[in-house]
Amino acid sequence: MEAISINNITKEYKDVIALNDVSFTVNEGELFGLLGVNGAGKTTLIKILSGLTKKTSGSAKILGLDLDESMNEIKKIIDVSPQETSVAPNLTVLENLKFFAKIYDKYDEKYLKRVIEVFDLKQFLNKAVKKLSGGYQRRVSIACALISKPKVLFLDEPTLGLDVISRRELWRIILKLKGKITIILTTHYLEEIEALCDRILIMSKGRVLTIGTIDEIKTEAMTSTLEDAFVKIVEGEENEKNVDLFE
Repeated sequence: MEAISINNITKEYKDVIALNDVSFTVNEGELFGLLGVNGAGKTTLIKILSGLTKKTSGSAKILGLDLDESMNEIKKIIDVSPQETSVAPNLTVLENLKFFAKIYDKYDEKYLKRVIEVFDLKQFLNKAVKKLSGGYQRRVSIACALISKPKVLFLDEPTLGLDVISRRELWRIILKLKGKITIILTTHYLEEIEALCDRILIMSKGRVLTIGTIDEIKTEAMTSTLEDAFVKIVEGEENEKNVDLFE
């Protein structure tokens, strides 16, 4: 079953086309990556799908619910972990988790304990979030996004700015969710895409350039690495810069 179906979505601002006729589908239970340089349109797309901003044209469905007709229902089955840690910094970890659970009317003591265990938060439950390391603040942010038991989860640059160890620990947690819910992941880290994603979509300047598995995209670009494939697809061979600084 298709979890997300996007058809010809365009988003225009005054003098910028942030999304240009974007179409693709995401399968239920898939961990789907959005890859692109800054300004590619990844965050704008997530904001549209989560009801945080309006599209200019096009249509989309999430688990069969139309974005224009059923946004209130869609909000009950999705959640978002944005680039910025979206929790109350002065509240404790436990207070944050309970707060978000009650907002969504999804408070479940047994499920709460499972989330705490999966994210390894037990030792920090009574500590204010602002006193945690960056890695643990991100854990709390994602845990709060999951406390509502979403069927679709948007992770917008979940490991941005984290050290290597903290990033790998979050990968381990995200992999535990794989196949259980549908996840849309945006990131600049190519190794993150390779470690986590079933399929990826490469965007540039608001347009879809290609979509497929990592192997399919490497084959399409005729490269041996995802990094080379990404650069070749986004820039094009004709745009490669071969300037010698000391000419």
